[in-house]
Formats: sequence, structure tokens, C-alpha cells
Amino acid sequence: MKIIALVLTGVLMFAGTFAYADEATEKEVIKLIMDTNAYTKKNLKGVGDDIAKEGSLEFWSSGGLLNEVSPGGEPQKFDAISLNPKHIRVITLVPGEIAVAQYYSEGGLAPVGIAPVSNYRTRVTQVLVKQGGKWKTRAAHYSPITGGAGTSQTSIDD
Repeated sequence: MKIIALVLTGVLMFAGTFAYADEATEKEVIKLIMDTNAYTKKNLKGVGDDIAKEGSLEFWSSGGLLNEVSPGGEPQKFDAISLNPKHIRVITLVPGEIAVAQYYSEGGLAPVGIAPVSNYRTRVTQVLVKQGGKWKTRAAHYSPITGGAGTSQTSIDD
């Protein structure tokens, strides 16, 4: 039993060297999420230029297939939006270069041309990379929380 405990302790210590808290990266990523949310609510559209140059692989809260999102696309527009990110946690993979953010997004949204969702509650995981001095999304997964709803968007067909 002692051997198993020692091995498990060693594995956890070793694993901790790859993903650890980096205060500067954590602050930058949290600020990015909050600023992006504030911009979208104020301007009723996404910020644009937020996808990595290689694109982003994403599972949307509407379910469906894996979506390949290209950089430089038109930002999504909204008739109304009241989303709020909550309980943001950041795991730094490479300080100042690669991070994973996990949080909840709750509120309502009415994308232009798409059915509105008044009780949008979802878990968000984003893999972010820093390119040209800015954090960009490389992958994302949006998963509805029980009792809430995802969007009514459909996946992109290739």
C-alpha cells in the first residue's frame, strides 16, 4: 500500500510540472474573457480576429459535429445578448503562450437570424494560444448545463 501511495504521489508531482498556475497568464486570459464578453454585449457582435491562424476546432452547445472555424471570419452578430462568464479557471500549459480556460456562461442571447435562447447555461472550455501578442482560440467546447439550453445553431457542413 505504501508503494502505491509513493508512486501516485510521484505521478501527481510529475504531472504538475506540465500544467501549473502562472499568475500573469491567468490574469491575461481572464481579462480577455471578460473584455470579450463586455465588447460583445456593448456592440452586439463578436470581436472578430479571435481565432488562431491555424483555425479552431469547436464543439458547439447546440450539439452536433465537430466544427472547423477558420480565422478571419465575420464575427457573429446579435439582436440581444446578456451572457456572463462565471467561475473562470485557467490552466497554464506554456507561460504566456498556451493556456486552457474553463468557465460557465449564463444568460440569454438572440443571434441575428437564429432563434433566441433565454436560458443559455453552458460550460466552456477554450484552448488559447498567443499569436502576434494576442490570445486566440485554437479549440473550444461548449456543453449545456442540465436545466439550461445551448444555442439553436447548426454545425458547419464541409
